[in-house]
Amino acid sequence: MKISFWRINAILLFFFLLAALILGRLFYIQVVKGDLYKALAQGLTNNGEKTISERGEIFFRNGESLAINMEWPLVFASPREVKEKETTAEKLAAVLSLDKNSLLEKLKQDNLYEVIKKRLTEAEITKIKELSLPGIYPGQEIGRYYPQETLASQVVGFLDAENRGEYGIEGHYNDVLTGVKNKKGSNIYLTLDYSVQFTVEKLLAKAKEDLDIKSGQIVVLNPNSGEILALANFPDFNPNEYAKIKDFDIFQNSVTKKIFEPGSVFKPITMAAALEEGKITPQTTYQDPGIIKIGGRTIYNYAQKTYPGDITMTQVLEKSINTGAVFAEEQIGNNQLFLDYIDKFGFFSPTGIDLDEIYSDNKELKKGYDINFATAAFGQGIEMTPLQLIRAYSVISNGGKLISPFIVKEIKDGDSVKVSSTKISDESVVSSKTISQLTSMLVSVVENGYAKVAKIPGYYIAGKTGTAQVPEGGTYSPDKTIQSFMGFLPAFNSQLVILVKLDNPKANTAEYSAVPIFHELANYLIDYYQIPPDYQQ
Repeated sequence: MKISFWRINAILLFFFLLAALILGRLFYIQVVKGDLYKALAQGLTNNGEKTISERGEIFFRNGESLAINMEWPLVFASPREVKEKETTAEKLAAVLSLDKNSLLEKLKQDNLYEVIKKRLTEAEITKIKELSLPGIYPGQEIGRYYPQETLASQVVGFLDAENRGEYGIEGHYNDVLTGVKNKKGSNIYLTLDYSVQFTVEKLLAKAKEDLDIKSGQIVVLNPNSGEILALANFPDFNPNEYAKIKDFDIFQNSVTKKIFEPGSVFKPITMAAALEEGKITPQTTYQDPGIIKIGGRTIYNYAQKTYPGDITMTQVLEKSINTGAVFAEEQIGNNQLFLDYIDKFGFFSPTGIDLDEIYSDNKELKKGYDINFATAAFGQGIEMTPLQLIRAYSVISNGGKLISPFIVKEIKDGDSVKVSSTKISDESVVSSKTISQLTSMLVSVVENGYAKVAKIPGYYIAGKTGTAQVPEGGTYSPDKTIQSFMGFLPAFNSQLVILVKLDNPKANTAEYSAVPIFHELANYLIDYYQIPPDYQQ
């Protein structure tokens, strides 16, 4: 067989040219462009991104995403390669809506990697490609994304520019999410129910429209387990755009981080202490004096009303009579004993929730002045967080036990799952007899008192209104109120405790603001959780 030498030579020449091309390309990448690609690699795989890519994600109880990791397009410059810096800055500023002078400063840097803009839109990506500017390159980064936007924003928090968790779950569980101990972040599943959270936030937005509230909170809690099913704040914010917020106060979770005086929703706590000590019964009567003078101070009923005749303790709650609450507190006969009961209901200590929280020392109340105890009896001059208040009502609704509310249901690290457990006191705060009496009194508030709007046919609902004055400049504001409603259902086999708190609504009392919102929410929850009725209509 005759060998064709020209064919062999052609094949050898082909492989020689191919090898030369590969070597040339390697030389170009490693030598000519070596610094650029090294900078690019360092820029796109820095420690911050590594942290983000391995950071655990956050979900609602049924798996709906609340905080996830995503790849985002960006554009970066290699300043040493940009020849016409002024022109390049001008063109980039036009398509990316950025300041030309700031861009020019970046392009004048003596380095090979400078991020121009992150999280580009599709339109911006297309325009950058069309410009084809020397020294300007597309890239990608892994970043945090909050698909629900404003939903549960104060609960979830956000990542700052340094990829640190700030506020909410992102801040409180930063070590768990980043995997400080396990080198890989764990996923977190909350107790929050997506549908319930969505509903309560819609109700707060509607309260802004209808009542022009300054702010407000709604909390839905399982009083038997301590699981928080919804925790909503208004106003809210979008964690994807946290840098646009000027007032950092909006990042705070008011349910756990802000103190207020509750007003008449505190009266059942006073009644609980007097009932437990055997000093009153639901049928105990007194004569309303209309006003009470203590230590130079005068106590009035709401709108300075006077109630003639014999008034029972149940009617005190129904009509929310301040002088009646003072009467009940005076029957206890010992200010320190009253303080002890307030302490037992958890008002002098943190709730133990797995979020950042504060609580008040109530130093003024503890000074022991009679006037302070008298006003505390109807919820003025005593401070607490909304979460402390709803925890106290959980004691009434679950049979007398103090619980620790929690918001993280599970922490998942691969196949390993850590499930949160209920923390409940061994001893009862008050007896089952007191609980039964007080619950019946609170049902009567809804059936016969100022909370009639809360009624739902077929169900016994227990609750109490509160329209509190707001401390301001050493006295109380003449035109600001906090209007709230605390309720639980079904009253004698409670599954849900609900707090509706509205700051400065355009309404006279909670009867016309917080109670209708509670009614709408309770109706929804009964249907959603398919809670069977207490009686036939």
